[in-house]
Amino acid sequence: MKKLILMLMLFAPMATFAQKFGHVNAQAVMESLPDFIKARAEVEGQAKAYDNDLKAMQDEIQKKYDEYDKTKATMNETKRNETEASIQQLMQKFQQAQQDNSQALQKLQNEKMQPIVTKLQTAIKNVGKAGGYVYIMDLSSGIPYISDTLSKDVTAEVKAEINKLK
Repeated sequence: MKKLILMLMLFAPMATFAQKFGHVNAQAVMESLPDFIKARAEVEGQAKAYDNDLKAMQDEIQKKYDEYDKTKATMNETKRNETEASIQQLMQKFQQAQQDNSQALQKLQNEKMQPIVTKLQTAIKNVGKAGGYVYIMDLSSGIPYISDTLSKDVTAEVKAEINKLK
């Protein structure tokens, strides 16, 4: 009898404090948002514009180099040095433009995506609080296995919560 009472006393707190866990596919939720689709299109559009500019610069460098290569045998040394310096300057401008474009694109992506990520995080927190969850794991971060019996998929609830936040 004492053993039975002792066992009940040991396991009662565990049953009383059962913890709820949830999981969400945050990437899938984000990709379904119209704001995300619009932001991604803007970023991709800007990236294409930057690529076109770089391609034009690259074509100009190639054209000048080809012209130089054809005429370098007939150039005097001063003209050859000037032309080589000019081509080198164009290459440096190209490299600087690549770096500047990359930084500008990263900044644009951060500006466009941060409000969306914040909204998603708020929705997950709201679902967690409302549902009494101890922890909501993000499946898109690479969790290899989650038991369906111990963790509930709250992706639909998070999508619904995001729609409420608009």
